[in-house]
Amino acid sequence: MLSILHLSRCTLKSAPSKLLVSNTSLHGRLVSRQLITPVRCYKNVGVGRGNKLSNLIKSNGVLARFCSSSPQPKNHKLVGYWLLGCSGMVFTAVVLGGVTRLTESGLSMVTWRLLGEQLPRTEEQWQSEFQKYQQFPEYKYKNTNITLSEFKWIWWMEYAHRTWGRAIGAAVFLPAAFFWARGFLDKAMKIRVGGYCALVAAQGLMGWYMVKSGLEDRFQGPSDVPRVSQYRLAAHLSLAFILYSGLLAGALRVLRPFPVQATFQRIRELRSVTAFAHTVKAMAFFTAVSGAFVAGLDAGLVYNSFPKMGDHWLPDDILAFSPALRNFTENPTTVQFDHRVLGTSTLIAATCLWLVARGKPLSPVARRVANGVGAMAWLQVGLGILTLLHYVPTPLAASHQSGSLVLLTLAIWLTHEVKLLKYIPK
Repeated sequence: MLSILHLSRCTLKSAPSKLLVSNTSLHGRLVSRQLITPVRCYKNVGVGRGNKLSNLIKSNGVLARFCSSSPQPKNHKLVGYWLLGCSGMVFTAVVLGGVTRLTESGLSMVTWRLLGEQLPRTEEQWQSEFQKYQQFPEYKYKNTNITLSEFKWIWWMEYAHRTWGRAIGAAVFLPAAFFWARGFLDKAMKIRVGGYCALVAAQGLMGWYMVKSGLEDRFQGPSDVPRVSQYRLAAHLSLAFILYSGLLAGALRVLRPFPVQATFQRIRELRSVTAFAHTVKAMAFFTAVSGAFVAGLDAGLVYNSFPKMGDHWLPDDILAFSPALRNFTENPTTVQFDHRVLGTSTLIAATCLWLVARGKPLSPVARRVANGVGAMAWLQVGLGILTLLHYVPTPLAASHQSGSLVLLTLAIWLTHEVKLLKYIPK
């Protein structure tokens, strides 16, 4: 019965005239009846009896879309907008996390619950929360003079960051379950969505694991500054960047899909643009991870001059720790030097990309994005220098961290646009 309904649905667009013609024998008996459609509408319809209906459907685009059993295009677009919205939420979380770190609010909440902490509503509840905070190193060694009103401010900053993170979890998990159950996701997208869900879960757990490192009793005394582990901070930021990149790339694949009826070819003229675009992506990511070590060690406060570090191009204490490898992740001087080198290298790669792209056969969109990559790289370096010279003020530092994500966004977008150019219609 279902197959009959399906066939009847697919014949609604048949021609209004000449529907039936009879072939009769010499004795006047009806021998056969054939479905006839105007030649001007269906020139390519075959004469075989078995494929007459399928050829009819293929010859009419409206019929083909109506009879298709694949997900409707609007469903695909809905998935794409969902992924794009989630990537925007992750972008906001990165900015909010940076501000939380810069305002030194991350250690104000000393407990963690999966579904969220209880919000203090009365003065007694706030006093209880404040007393919990007073039992940990940040209060004992650094904030002994903090008042309850000041504590409320940093507590609200951390609370906003955690609540936004949980909102991201809901925005990823709940629609993912809906789209999966309704069949909106193909096999490749199901794998991607599974990866997104795993990254969101890992990101939340890493966030608490990072905060826990700042609550441990591992600080030696008043001269030691309580802070989270720079290794865990870098891991937390790296997961956020990976999640953001995956969501953005997935959204682009849905909203600007690769042509189905086309073949992928490696175009020689675009090799250099592709190579530089991938290089900028990688360099932007590793420079941002390096920035996490700078933030974790407060390395932005050790040499506030540019281009030299103090009076030297290469500081004397750059390899002060032993063994030497420790300097790259634990010596503030070395960490800042590495960040400078990586930032400059990213700028060079982005500038080369812009210069190479000028003479290549790019689409208007790809050319505009390539110009954006070059401009953003220079703006990002400028923000970094200003942040350093002004001793890391919160507005400049937060803008600098956001700029790294904007540069990564443009590089991801450019690689997608260049790949689109490599699909040649059959």
